[in-house]
Amino acid sequence: MSGRLTGKVALITGTGGGQGREAALRFAAEGAMVVGCDIDAAANERTIALVRDAGGRMGGTAPVDLGDPDDARHWVERAADEHGRIDILYNNASAARFGTVAELSVEDWRFTIRNELDLVFHTTKFAWPFLAGQGGVIINIASVAGWGGSAHAGLVAHAATKGAVVALTRQLALEGAPKGIRAVSISPGFILTPGTAKVLENPAVLKGILDHIPLNRPGQPVEVVGLALFLASDDASYITGADFVVDGGMMAS
Repeated sequence: MSGRLTGKVALITGTGGGQGREAALRFAAEGAMVVGCDIDAAANERTIALVRDAGGRMGGTAPVDLGDPDDARHWVERAADEHGRIDILYNNASAARFGTVAELSVEDWRFTIRNELDLVFHTTKFAWPFLAGQGGVIINIASVAGWGGSAHAGLVAHAATKGAVVALTRQLALEGAPKGIRAVSISPGFILTPGTAKVLENPAVLKGILDHIPLNRPGQPVEVVGLALFLASDDASYITGADFVVDGGMMAS
């Protein structure tokens, strides 16, 4: 299979569904050897089957808890041992709990920090030596919540972690440049995934969301992954340290 990522080994987190599954399918279709992981073993196996049925290559393990540094290190090092290299690290996985600063418990704050920020640090730290020296690329999924808050959505922890991911990416770009590593982030707006689909079942909530999106629809995982695919490829070889907003115009309104 020949494509923009032929010969590359791409580690993608959260491949059990949504944007992670779409990323696995698209990156494999472009020739990458995909190594995935997810906390949901059955969902991850389904993605592997879909990739292989489409003629792509994918491996990886599940369940993997990337908030645990030992789990993250084992996943990364096993991929490097099996494939001899790591070219792309796509930090897609995350899990958050929502509430205002008055409502959110300390436990829920720590859960969100662990599962939206710590896990990005863990995988990046352990993949760093393998990415260095061969044009490695780090793609971190942030969020428009890192750029603008909401008076109604209870985003206090989510906004903090995703803003941190954007800032971390900039620092990684500076530290990585001398080693040949590029680092970029993508900040999606409201994307239709299995996790957000339930929100759309409430017409009032849907209207409230769409009122703030000039394109008047949710985004699709393919619209985020298409950008990630470009950023992972050699076509984006002069891009590092930048965040890319994919939000249907939400931040412009």
